[in-house]
Amino acid sequence: MKYIIAVIKPHRLEEVWQALSETGIHGITVTESRGFGRQKGHTEIYRGSEYQVDFVPKLKLEIAVADDMSDRVVEAIRRSAASGKIGDGKIFVLDLQEAIRIRTGETGPQTL
Repeated sequence: MKYIIAVIKPHRLEEVWQALSETGIHGITVTESRGFGRQKGHTEIYRGSEYQVDFVPKLKLEIAVADDMSDRVVEAIRRSAASGKIGDGKIFVLDLQEAIRIRTGETGPQTL
């Protein structure tokens, strides 16, 4: 099993969710987050004053998938989240040792 973490721009969520649905993904966790990468934030003007925004709003997506789904899910996220501009985000793929469904006690890939 794989645990996929993607950090994307908030306005791309609908496109990413649609692409994931088409790959057969049934569950996802979405968390609002803030951070920065190479772009190091941006400058905004508020009431005539310019100020630096160091932490940019992002969404963190977390998805557990079977090993054979990993490549398709990563590609779906990459295609649908890409705008071609700096700050599009990152995708991390981790090995997932165990998954347990709390309600039934099931373990392993069938819990996904």
